[in-house]
Amino acid sequence: QVQLAESGGGSVQAGGSLRLSCVVSRNIFSINGMGWYRQAPGKQREFVAGITRDGSTNYADAVKGRFTISRDNAKNTVALQMNSLKPEDTGVYYCYADLSYGRAPRGQGTQVTVSS
Repeated sequence: QVQLAESGGGSVQAGGSLRLSCVVSRNIFSINGMGWYRQAPGKQREFVAGITRDGSTNYADAVKGRFTISRDNAKNTVALQMNSLKPEDTGVYYCYADLSYGRAPRGQGTQVTVSS
C-alpha cells in the first residue's frame, strides 16, 4: 500500500512563504501524475498544482506565479513552494499520486494558515 506523508505547513502572515513536502513510500520514478490539492473549511476540495513524470506542470489560476511544484525522484518527494501567500490560501494541503490502478490513499495532510 502506497503511503503519502505531507509536512511543512504552518501559520504565516500574508506575503510569507512556506514549502510543503510529500514523501511517498515507494519509488516515484514511474508515477506519472502527482500534485497537490487543498481543502478549506466549508469549501470544496480544490486542485492546486500538478506535475508529470517528465516534469510538465500545471497550476490553478489562483496560485499561478506564486506557487512552484517540483519532484525529486531520487528522494521520492514532491514539493510545493508557496510564496506571496494570501489568507485565501488557508486550508489543509494534501498531495496525490496517480498510480497505474488508481489514486493512492490520501495522507494526513498539512495545515496552512495565512493571516492578514
